[in-house]
This record gives sequence, structure tokens and C-alpha cells, in this order.
Amino acid sequence: MTPGIRPRLRLAAAALCSLVLLTGCAAGAQNKPNTSYADGDGPTVIGTDTSAESRVVAAMYGELLTRAGQKVVTAKTRYSSPAASAKAVVAGKLGLAPAYESTLLRTFPDGDTLPGNMSATLSMALPMGITALPPAAAQRGVVLAVTQATARRHDLHSLSGLRKAGSRLTLGGSASSAPDAPTPSSLKKVYGVTLTTAGTSANADVLALRGTDPSITEDKLVVLADPEGVIPPEHVFPLIQAPYAGLAARKALARVNSALTTDQLAALAASVDTGGSPAEAARNWLKSKGLLS
Repeated sequence: MTPGIRPRLRLAAAALCSLVLLTGCAAGAQNKPNTSYADGDGPTVIGTDTSAESRVVAAMYGELLTRAGQKVVTAKTRYSSPAASAKAVVAGKLGLAPAYESTLLRTFPDGDTLPGNMSATLSMALPMGITALPPAAAQRGVVLAVTQATARRHDLHSLSGLRKAGSRLTLGGSASSAPDAPTPSSLKKVYGVTLTTAGTSANADVLALRGTDPSITEDKLVVLADPEGVIPPEHVFPLIQAPYAGLAARKALARVNSALTTDQLAALAASVDTGGSPAEAARNWLKSKGLLS
């Protein structure tokens, strides 16, 4: 394609998408809760995927927006994945949903990556009229972890230390097939590590797990540092339609950012997974952090 054409096409497509969203003619406009929804006059419809993490974070967003005087409605539909809920925001079916950085970039891959500037990268990947607000400290991305016994045996603290263990260790775990999970070849390229693939086996020496997996705490696993950034970031953040992203909403949602850590999100998700109410878990956590006035 002739240089310059693709950027112009991208801008034109983004402008068209924005126009479609703002005029209520998007594919999801038929599912809007009222006729003024696309203009931001109606309540902010908050949606989630099926994960406990998404449900409890969405409940936090709802509590904070309500306390800030915003009208909110929780969508009845739970979407099958973070990618699906992100698409629902873009389509106008939702006003707001929790999203994750790398997942979003795989879902909307047209943006140019700016090293070290995830905010700008997300902004370029998203259609006009859709905003990625600043992320929380918490992530649900993949981590590599080992048992305490394995860590002691090989003096492991980071992925670079795996090189000293030679090729005797296996790589597996429940998240080993996730799109953002590191592969043996990527680990070898960056860290000089040679690992044997063990699929999703929970008996592997090195386990690929979601950072919010309760087994990390329950089994007292040692999460290995990734100083070279082989594993992409997956911080949770509010993906929101621009009409609902006014100053009051931005300030309210930003209250979560520095307070919510991966360990805390894991504990909240575990309580929801065992039958707890996302709304109650979110409200209690927000109160414990002094975030509900």
C-alpha cells in the first residue's frame, strides 16, 4: 500500500466509527437502554465478562460513579471474554467495562505500538469516541511461578535465574496456552533459558498462571520477576464511551488506580469465586481503603 494511505484510511475509519456511535447507528445501538444513551444523557451501562475479576472491578466502578452522582445500570449480559466486553463498549451496547491492556491491543490491532507509552498505544488502537482511562496497579496477566522448594533448589528469583537450572525444568500451568503467555522460544531468546514444554500440567516445574490465580497464595508459590518484560502488561482499566468520561467520572474511577494491587484483586476474585457477592466485596474493599465518602 502506498505510504500515507493507510494512516488516512485509519483516520477516516475512526471518524466514521465515531460518527456511527454518536448518532446511535452502531450495530449495538438497538440494544441501548434508552433513546438518549448514545449521547451520554442516559445512565452509564456497566458490563463485565464472566470472570470474577471483571465482575468485582465493575462493581467498584459502579459504586464510585454512584457516589459521584452518576446514574449507572449493570448490564444483565455477561460477555464471554474481556475481548467480547470491549467490543460491546465499541459497539454501543455498554458505556463502560473493565478491560486489560494487551488483550485490548489484540482485539483492536490497528494501533501503532509506542514503546514505553501504553496510554498512547491504546489511544491509537481504539476508535474515536472510545477512551481508555488510566489503569490500576492490579494486573490479571500471566506470571511464571515456582514452588518454594524449586526456588530454593535453584536459587530462583527472576526468569534470568532459570538459565542456571539448565534444561531440566518443565514449563506448564493453567495459563500456558494463553495468548500472552511466554513460550519456551521467547524465554530462550531473551533469557537464554531452555525449558521443556509440559502443556497445562499443574505438575510442571515452572507454572504459567494468571496473576490473580488463588493457587499462588494458597500454595505459597514464588512469582519470578520478568526484568526484560517478556510477558506483556495486563493492567485493569476502565474502557468507556467518551460521553460518559466527564471530569467527575474520571476522578471517581481514578480512585481505584493506586489502591488496587494484584494481590488484593486476587483476594477479591477468590471471594467471588467461592460464592461471594461482587457488589458486597467491592463495597467492603472500597470502604476499607477510605474510597467511599
